[in-house]
Amino acid sequence: MTKEQLYDKAVLLPLLSGVYIIKDKQGVIIYIGKAKKLRTRVSQYFRAGVPHDTKVSRMIQNAFEFDVIVTQSEFEALVLECSQIKLHKPKYNILLKDDKGYSYVMVSNEAYPRITAQLQKTQSDAQYIGPFTSSFAVREMVETTVNSFKLPTCNKKFPQDFRKARPCLNYHIGRCMGVCQGKISQEQYNEYVQNAVKLIKQGKGEIIKILTKRMLEHSDRLEFEKALLIRNQITAIEKVSKGQKVVASNEASQDIIAFAAGYGSVCTAILRFRNHILVDKREFVFNETQDIDQVRSEFLPRYYFDDISVSTVYESVPKVIAVDALPAEVDVFGQLLSEEKTSKVKIYVPERGDTAKLVQMAHLNAMERLNREKGRFAKEERTLEELAELFGLDGPPAVIESYDISNWGDGTSVAGMVVFENGKPNKAGYRRFKIKTVLTTDDYQSMAETLERRLGEYDKAHTEGNLEEKNGKQNQFAVKPDLILLDGGKGQVSVVKKVLNGTSFNSVPVFGMVKDNKHRTRAVINSKNEEISINIIRGVFTFITSIQDEVHRFAISYGRSLQKKKTFSSTLTQIEGVGEQTAKLLLKELKTLAAIRNASVEELVKIKGISPKVANNVYNFYYNDN
Repeated sequence: MTKEQLYDKAVLLPLLSGVYIIKDKQGVIIYIGKAKKLRTRVSQYFRAGVPHDTKVSRMIQNAFEFDVIVTQSEFEALVLECSQIKLHKPKYNILLKDDKGYSYVMVSNEAYPRITAQLQKTQSDAQYIGPFTSSFAVREMVETTVNSFKLPTCNKKFPQDFRKARPCLNYHIGRCMGVCQGKISQEQYNEYVQNAVKLIKQGKGEIIKILTKRMLEHSDRLEFEKALLIRNQITAIEKVSKGQKVVASNEASQDIIAFAAGYGSVCTAILRFRNHILVDKREFVFNETQDIDQVRSEFLPRYYFDDISVSTVYESVPKVIAVDALPAEVDVFGQLLSEEKTSKVKIYVPERGDTAKLVQMAHLNAMERLNREKGRFAKEERTLEELAELFGLDGPPAVIESYDISNWGDGTSVAGMVVFENGKPNKAGYRRFKIKTVLTTDDYQSMAETLERRLGEYDKAHTEGNLEEKNGKQNQFAVKPDLILLDGGKGQVSVVKKVLNGTSFNSVPVFGMVKDNKHRTRAVINSKNEEISINIIRGVFTFITSIQDEVHRFAISYGRSLQKKKTFSSTLTQIEGVGEQTAKLLLKELKTLAAIRNASVEELVKIKGISPKVANNVYNFYYNDN
């Protein structure tokens, strides 16, 4: 995606807390951050004119895509950000971690460790959690955790300062356990600190169960003061965690799956936990349906058995699958999963507790994805309406075909056809044409031949009833476009209109896309030779430019591939007994000249149509050349 496209995507994000994950062209995660308001934070990266320092600018230059995980509190987003950074170790998080504004939670290395917020790693022997992108939020998180476990915040050194002074106000108002009185053992204190660290890293999850068990143990032993202290910790944790979703799973291996419907579509959101940590979030959108139950029943078997999910390194059937509702024939599905994993797989609907909150979190992400899809659709729909009004069309064009000619000055010409449906590229509908009847470099006649053949394919498809391909997909040649755009001016438009007059494409509007002296789209021209400026409407200008750039790229790439093959073939025809057809056969089977050069006589003979004599000639040609 371009920076402009990333910005357009970012402004559709919700004003909710969450984590954003930025990736490069190879899909590698290069930066992870958290935001109190995702839309505001992420759009700042890609908005034109916003200044950034050198390192951030470098990250933005390498950004190609991003994803978000929506949460319902900033505290939760911080915990999730920390676990994701630790898991993926993004390149630019490492570069930026010492910058001003990037903070850590530090656990000091001493007999009675302290938990504090730090802007830098100042102590080599201390434990650091982070980096985090908000120093304010880190201070807030440390304060919440310290208060929950009633840890000291004074400057006293322990055990040196035991009983040297009266306890401070924090002890008297119940905000400190009073370590300075020497009544808390080092072992017990360190246990509280480790529980506090666990709360920071994983949320409340398992820590509540552990503390509850220990509270009861102290109570059974009549150690009521210790039990009361733990009870107060549990109460504090529950209070600060109220209303929060967790970002760590009680189960080591678990998938959380929820479905949402809206705007004529269904979205599936999957939160994937491995080793108790959220390692991945995946979303799938199914259009033209709002039947959640049907999608759920079809999707789950496909996801786990049809290799939809093999793209991540964490893929495996988990021990537990928590869903928002059970699919049809859940018993059969569960049995198949258990056989796949060779151990029992639990599929259930959680009704309460942390896992139920995780299902709610997955549902929230599914709904937000549908909202963003609706936002994109509304924008594309609006652009098509503006285009129709500007071009004088009867209505928004659902199917647009665009054509461009590419020639190489040696009489070789090709054409590319790209298709946009509902404002989006439909790459399955792209087609290529090698010009056959025009023996010179003539863009006009080449364009005429291309549209003649396109029209012929349409008539043939409807005459023979070939409305679908062999794989069951729609035959693009059987579709009549609502608009045809040509890369060129009035000359191209004129010859194409002559081809289409009186045919089944007679009513299809044809426009040429005209470029300025800097090779940028500036206007379109209609069949009456009237030029229409498109830069007065930004959305239409951007859309037409993207179509022209795409069809040009597609035609050029086809021409280059033919030239490369032609060069390869001419090299092979230098070999005795290898003509043009044999050269094509060798390239078809072995793909590259390097493979042909390295092939043995035995390997060459195995190719159908290659005689032992020709195989020897090919082998000797390259063997002697070496």
